[in-house]
Amino acid sequence: MASGLPADPVGAAEWLIGSTLSHEGAGGIIVETEAYRDDDPASHSYKGSRAGIASMFACAGTLYVYRSYGLNWCLNIVCRPGSAVLIRAIAPTQGLERMRQRRGVDDPRLLCAGPGRLTQALGITGALDGVALQHSPLTLAPRSGGLEVVSGPRIGIARAVDRPWRFGLAGSPFLSRPFPG
Repeated sequence: MASGLPADPVGAAEWLIGSTLSHEGAGGIIVETEAYRDDDPASHSYKGSRAGIASMFACAGTLYVYRSYGLNWCLNIVCRPGSAVLIRAIAPTQGLERMRQRRGVDDPRLLCAGPGRLTQALGITGALDGVALQHSPLTLAPRSGGLEVVSGPRIGIARAVDRPWRFGLAGSPFLSRPFPG
């Protein structure tokens, strides 16, 4: 696991902005994340452990990979049992040709802007669900230096939409959706 990742998912979601994520020769800089706590009505863990979400209750640094609406894989990093950070978007910096082939698009802004696009571009599947980050083929390198991080409401949820637990790199053209204001 990346050294220094906070146990609280809100702190971790902000901390991950600017970190580098890669998988099998493709990757980039994390520019958008969302936090989900175990007491959060929008979290998969809110109603407790059950089939299909067991990895969400694993130890810190475990990958929680699930299908959204049966279509797209979504990558999360568990911060503490029941709490995780969804990786929403990266600015692609390596393996662009491989990502273009996987996604079938040329515009780099559309390669990894959104959790489903990101996992498709990086070749991440449910096979990584429950795997410890440190033992996975993913690499995560913490950011170096300061940068401006913005926050706002999360996207695509029906509960607890008012919580400003979505974080992004200010001014990035690679966000899945601009931040309000």
